[in-house]
Amino acid sequence: MAPFIPLKARIQLGLFSFLTSRAIGRDDTINRRLLSRFEPLVPADPKPKSGVCSADAIIDTTRDLFVRIFAPSDLSNEERAEKLPLVVYFHGGGFAFASPHLVSYDDWCRRMCSGMHAVIVSVNYRRSPEHRCPVPYDDGVDTLRFLESANLESVGILSGLNVDLRTCFLAGDTAGGNIVHHVARRWAASANSWEKVNIKGVISITPMFGGEERTDGDIQNQNLPVLTMQRMDWYWKVILPEGADRNHEFAHPFGTTTKLEERFPPVLVVAAGYDILRDWQLKYYEWLNEMQHGVQLLKFPDSFHAFYLYTKCEEWKKLVEEMKTFIDEHKNY
Repeated sequence: MAPFIPLKARIQLGLFSFLTSRAIGRDDTINRRLLSRFEPLVPADPKPKSGVCSADAIIDTTRDLFVRIFAPSDLSNEERAEKLPLVVYFHGGGFAFASPHLVSYDDWCRRMCSGMHAVIVSVNYRRSPEHRCPVPYDDGVDTLRFLESANLESVGILSGLNVDLRTCFLAGDTAGGNIVHHVARRWAASANSWEKVNIKGVISITPMFGGEERTDGDIQNQNLPVLTMQRMDWYWKVILPEGADRNHEFAHPFGTTTKLEERFPPVLVVAAGYDILRDWQLKYYEWLNEMQHGVQLLKFPDSFHAFYLYTKCEEWKKLVEEMKTFIDEHKNY
């Protein structure tokens, strides 16, 4: 059995696989100059487009750490007076590829912003193999620190909006789904956290977790055009600390002796049926559930890895609806 993948998505996936394969050198470096010639990047746009405006904010120029902020622009006067939740988003790409200004993630964040009536802050964290874990987690925590100290009202597109830092959610897909787990743990463990940025929940979309064993999901979905076993092995090789295997806690946080911090927030885990990472996503859910931690599982059994990036895959609408429901249910947590 194979998932239905629309023709346009197949072409995009094939092009992504071709370009990234050519950009990876024999020494496991990435020729980003080559990629930049073909990557469809889009600038931020403060003018309303499909009910959403966007703007970039620099955090640290020395490490190219910035965020792209998306704000709904079609709110009524009553809606503008209400508190808007803040969703800090971490893109996918195996820790090695993609960015907030890649057209697919710019579009996805716009759809989330419009569908959830939330302010989306998409993070441009540092990528591998130039920067291994825990660098992306460091950038995630520093982004939250930036939001704590920033004057968001000075961002033009947020003028007149009531952005609520105390109703903050972390969300991310694939590699970003891994990042939000580790950033949430760090934030929960910090004694100085929560004064301004209060994390009410974590949304982990088809998260990138793993281990040394080969699961049924690895074997059954190893040759799909979305994410192959060979590419997955390479991602782990260049993101984990030197000498670490995939049972390292960064990839495999399911240790039986691991205890989550008391303030670790509720989690929504999203799993796709045709995904090489599927069984690891389910293991993550089961691990949280066994600890009697607040966790929900949302399955898309007929979907493939990163299906939500493609508008022809109609299930992205259900995903946005379920994310909004999760936020509404936990914003007073």
